[in-house]
Amino acid sequence: MLYFIGLGLGDCKDITVKGLEIVRQCSRVYLEAYTSILTVGKEALEEYYGRELLLADRDIVEQQADEILKGADVSDVAFLVVGDPFGATTHSDLVLRALNAGIQYRVIHNASIMNAVGCCGLQLYNFGETVSIVFWMDTWRPESFYDKIKKNRDMGLHTLCLLDTSAHLKIYEPPRYMTVAQAAEQLLEILQNRRDRDTVCVGLARVGAEDQTIRSGTLQELASSDLGGPLHSMIISGHLHPLEVDMLKLFSGPEGLKTLKMTDSSTYAS
Repeated sequence: MLYFIGLGLGDCKDITVKGLEIVRQCSRVYLEAYTSILTVGKEALEEYYGRELLLADRDIVEQQADEILKGADVSDVAFLVVGDPFGATTHSDLVLRALNAGIQYRVIHNASIMNAVGCCGLQLYNFGETVSIVFWMDTWRPESFYDKIKKNRDMGLHTLCLLDTSAHLKIYEPPRYMTVAQAAEQLLEILQNRRDRDTVCVGLARVGAEDQTIRSGTLQELASSDLGGPLHSMIISGHLHPLEVDMLKLFSGPEGLKTLKMTDSSTYAS
């Protein structure tokens, strides 16, 4: 059996009881090491799980999947994923490869940023398509993600923005993790003098950890904010329900609070 096991978002103790029991009985345990990170390292996970973990980077998962699948038809192999196993389509590909090889699989779900963002008070069923914001480079400054944000906003929907990381790249320098401030700065450059600059947004850092941080405010406010270490996410709000407004006020800076107070309640979604 090939087990896909979600680890949750915080630390080594966020794995489910069922997931931990399976990890301890498997012949090999792989830790997917490129779509996300926990607030603790591989060594802390190994100590808590009582098992050696084999790191699986993007090349192994996408180009050498046979290495992971080897022997899974006669023994149990676990594939650990930060968050939920199906937060990345790459893992759907691994499922299909297993089935094509005649290997059974089972999924042990866990919390993901896709549902944990509800901690800021915005209602999950009011979210539209999720987007990714990548680091700009001197010769590559993609803006296509903004079209999806605008489409969501035109329908009154919130947009969850997943922020870039270089941790999955094979480069000889420390990994970089995009901050809410960096994402807000890039959005401000795209928007320039457009009205959307005053849109209320939400920055989130280390969701699920004990030092989780949430800040609501305008893009300008978030561009000068410091939410601490990775991982960060950002939400661009759509139409706001009065309860959502009240929740965002709990996390708001001065300008964001002013914007929330000035917003006519007749514009909120019912």
